[in-house]
Amino acid sequence: MKTISTDLSDFGSREREMAEELLREWRCQGLPEDFYDDEVQIMMNMNSGNVFLTNSDYQVAMMNGDRLESFYTLPYEGEEGFKDDFEDAKEDNYHHEDWEYIQEVINA
Repeated sequence: MKTISTDLSDFGSREREMAEELLREWRCQGLPEDFYDDEVQIMMNMNSGNVFLTNSDYQVAMMNGDRLESFYTLPYEGEEGFKDDFEDAKEDNYHHEDWEYIQEVINA
């Protein structure tokens, strides 16, 4: 069973509306600054219902409120979130690889 889909026929009404919002925000505000504009496509996580943009580097951009922002996955523990989710992070709560990645994200 697939967990990720680009097939719009798999998207329900809610997910198609989310895809519309992603495309509108991309048109109006552009892609996030650190998101590469290479082979961008819309995807849906069929388990969570999240709809997002991804590219050839597997970067992810999602709506964070009314803004299109990069969505990050930490390389060691796999914790996910937007930049603001990691701004108050404490070093001793993370593996050193994750902490280095958080610092790159926050200081970008």
